[in-house]
Amino acid sequence: MIHRSIRLTALFAAATLGIAASPPHPNWNATVGTGAQGAYTLGNPAAKVKLTEYVSYTCPHCGHFHKEADPRLRLTYVPQGKVSVTVQQVLRNPVDLTIAMLTNCGDPKGFFPRHNAFMGAQDQWLGKLETFTSAQTSRWSNGEVPTRLRAIASDLDFYAIMARFGRSRPQVDVCLADGAVMKRVTSQTEAASAAGVQGTPSFAINGELQDAHDWASLAPLIDAKL
Repeated sequence: MIHRSIRLTALFAAATLGIAASPPHPNWNATVGTGAQGAYTLGNPAAKVKLTEYVSYTCPHCGHFHKEADPRLRLTYVPQGKVSVTVQQVLRNPVDLTIAMLTNCGDPKGFFPRHNAFMGAQDQWLGKLETFTSAQTSRWSNGEVPTRLRAIASDLDFYAIMARFGRSRPQVDVCLADGAVMKRVTSQTEAASAAGVQGTPSFAINGELQDAHDWASLAPLIDAKL
């Protein structure tokens, strides 16, 4: 009872002296914004370092970068509010387009979990892709575009990945036929080309393209700006 009284007295004294509790720290790993061409940004909008990743889903080097960089970015730089990350999607083929349509399928706040799911499973679906013959993939390049994308999603088991996020097959098919999203992700590729991006992965820090194409060369450039 004595200890409880002391604590209550201390709290009352703090209140009467106008000592305010510290505001809760923002959860920057849950803060998602939209930038140019509809590209999604994760983290503090006022971060000192604004990192743009130019990535292609079928680029093995992009998958390798993701595995190396994501733990550091998501566990250190982004939570501290020091770095924000924008993913600019670069389309090199119909599979890239299919995945870009799917990562943009649903609540914008779910973009990064969906992006991470496809990047994290790249070894599995990319390995399967490499076993297909041209005859097997012929339906990927014939017919209406949504029909082609549905064929890719089916052959590479993308519907199963989307099911993890509560998206049914009919819902996914609606997303694959969304012309506005298709225009948006295509415009990101055009913007990357206009910015001088010649390959993936490529990176810009605070709008300036960097001479770095992996985490080992990019990390020191980020640290130098902090």
